[in-house]
Amino acid sequence: MSDPGLKIPSGTLYRRAMQLVCPVCGRGKPFIGWFRMNRRCDDCGYVYDREPGYFLGSIYFNYGVTGAIVILWIAAAMLAFEVRELTSLWPPAVFALVFPLWFLRYSRALFMALDLSWDPPEAKDFLDREA
Repeated sequence: MSDPGLKIPSGTLYRRAMQLVCPVCGRGKPFIGWFRMNRRCDDCGYVYDREPGYFLGSIYFNYGVTGAIVILWIAAAMLAFEVRELTSLWPPAVFALVFPLWFLRYSRALFMALDLSWDPPEAKDFLDREA
């Protein structure tokens, strides 16, 4: 699946993103720990950071998902449970601070999948395994 120019099905890309494996080959590990990424896939040589500032889009994705969850949480609390006190906003506020840190890897992986579904990998996106 790592042949340059090969269009990988979107479903495969998103499934691999949720498994936190290389979106191109499905075998390599993009992440070293919680916050650091490998430069390239150890298996197929795909370079994860395609250009400077590549992962800035994942920040918006992370922010959007977090915001949507918090808004739905607060709306559900206000409508279903008739919560009106500001003190009841502490749980979603804490969630809004912690969740993006946990979701960072997924937002980057999902952003890669989205990008690759629009712009399939080319030969320039790969490095030799020995590099």
